[in-house]
Amino acid sequence: MGVGAIIIHNGKILLEKRKNDPGKGKWSVPGGLVELGENIEETVLREVKEETNLEVENPQHVDVVTHVSLDKNGKIKYHFVIIDYLVKVKRGTLKAASDAEKLQWVPFDDVEKYNLTESFRAFFEKNRQRLESLSNT
Repeated sequence: MGVGAIIIHNGKILLEKRKNDPGKGKWSVPGGLVELGENIEETVLREVKEETNLEVENPQHVDVVTHVSLDKNGKIKYHFVIIDYLVKVKRGTLKAASDAEKLQWVPFDDVEKYNLTESFRAFFEKNRQRLESLSNT
C-alpha cells in the first residue's frame, strides 16, 4: 500500500520525476510505501519531506487508485493500492531528494503532456476537475 501527495500552489500541481523503479524516469506526485506500524497520514507527511524537503500538513483524502503492472512474461510485477491525499505546504524550500530526480510545478493544462506513471495518469484523468476546483480555494 502506498500514498500520493497532491500539492497545489498558484494553480499548479507539484510533479516528481521518479529516480527509481517502479516508474523510473516517469512523472507522478511525491509519495511512497507505508512502513510497518505507520499510519497513512504519517506516511504522506514523511514521504513529502523525504522527497521534496517540504513540510506539509492537513492531509485530506482525495481518492484511491489500484494499479497492477505486468512483467514481460505477463506475470504480476507490481500491485499497488495508492491512497492520494491533498496536503498544504507548511514550510520548507523545494528540493528534489530521496526517490525524486526532479520536481516541477506544472499547470493543470500541461500535466498530461508529461510522461506520467500509469497510476497517476488514471488518477489525474479521474480527478482533474476536482483538483482544479481545490486549487481555487
